[in-house]
Amino acid sequence: MERIRKGDSVVVLTGRDKGKRGSVLRRTDKDHVLVEGINRVKKHAKPNPMKGQPGGIVDKEMPIHISNIALFNQQTQKADRVGIKALEGGRKVRVFKSNGEQIDA
Repeated sequence: MERIRKGDSVVVLTGRDKGKRGSVLRRTDKDHVLVEGINRVKKHAKPNPMKGQPGGIVDKEMPIHISNIALFNQQTQKADRVGIKALEGGRKVRVFKSNGEQIDA
């Protein structure tokens, strides 16, 4: 079970964007996620007339490793670790480590 999913609100723990918050846009692979407004870089893009793209320097978000982010807990207003708990029916849910509150409804 994935501890961090698409749409989760996360906080950056390390790097130049430390302390910033954003939501997960998508998972690029097993260990990397794309977070809205985080890890923005300038890339030089060639023009592509077939797609209608102009050339120049574009700002884009790059993937960040999941070890460098943590889920944002609304109750404590802080970053929190995530655990997995099995319910009686055998269903697994994500819980915050600090207070045991369920993340998934």
